[in-house]
Amino acid sequence: MELLELLKAVILGFVEGMTEFAPVSSTGHMIIVDDMWLNTKDVLGSESANTFKIVIQLGSILAVVVVFWRRLLSLIGLYRMEGPEHGQKLRLSHVIVGLLPAGILGVLFEDYIDEHLFSADTVVYALFVGALLMIAADKFGPKRPSTQSLDQITYKQALLVGLFQCLSLWPGFSRSGATISGGVLLGMNHKTASDFTFIMAVPIMAGASFLSILKNLDNLDYSHLGFYILGFISAFIFALISIRFFLKLIQRIKLTPFAIYRIVLAVVLMFIIF
Repeated sequence: MELLELLKAVILGFVEGMTEFAPVSSTGHMIIVDDMWLNTKDVLGSESANTFKIVIQLGSILAVVVVFWRRLLSLIGLYRMEGPEHGQKLRLSHVIVGLLPAGILGVLFEDYIDEHLFSADTVVYALFVGALLMIAADKFGPKRPSTQSLDQITYKQALLVGLFQCLSLWPGFSRSGATISGGVLLGMNHKTASDFTFIMAVPIMAGASFLSILKNLDNLDYSHLGFYILGFISAFIFALISIRFFLKLIQRIKLTPFAIYRIVLAVVLMFIIF
């Protein structure tokens, strides 16, 4: 493949890695960067381009595993968290409870979502609505959050955050935007809500990505293997940077600046699309 074509893989990996876990909607950014600019469908073909986006998402997931490996291993009993702040009260069952609502709805309404919600205009609306939820979380969330660490999360909070996560089935809403906002409204500080969001991301995103790859195995074009690998590595590196930076930033600036950015993005998309 030509160098300029491989550069597209790096750029899309950058976009995926930098936006997947920030509450700004990776879907909205992919529409702008790929569908309206790079057009990887011209390089890979329509079906193979969709498979590529699943592959680079796995790079982002691997970054979460690298950042949270101790906590993830502790959930399955292979690592013991040290320090007085860890009573090891966050269990795998908390994560499962948080995943159930969106998992069930995703299975039940997958075809409907694919058919009716994956369009540019619905993404614009989701960007707006998600931004309003994020602003509401900052405004109405407790001024002194009661839940200051992952090990203070209750099953009730995990379930309710899981219900908020169902909003992310609407493309453009942003999974992290929905769950962090929900966590803040339920009494978590921004850092704890973000940590729980990222930990829940691993099984739900990995599972969805592997299922999608299995369904699209026939669309994997091994002549484009270099394109896939470069995109995967790019997404991994930039997601690693993004996650570490975001976790330091979120406790300081909260959600509202991200919400304002989403509104600006939605307006830009409206002018482009409509």
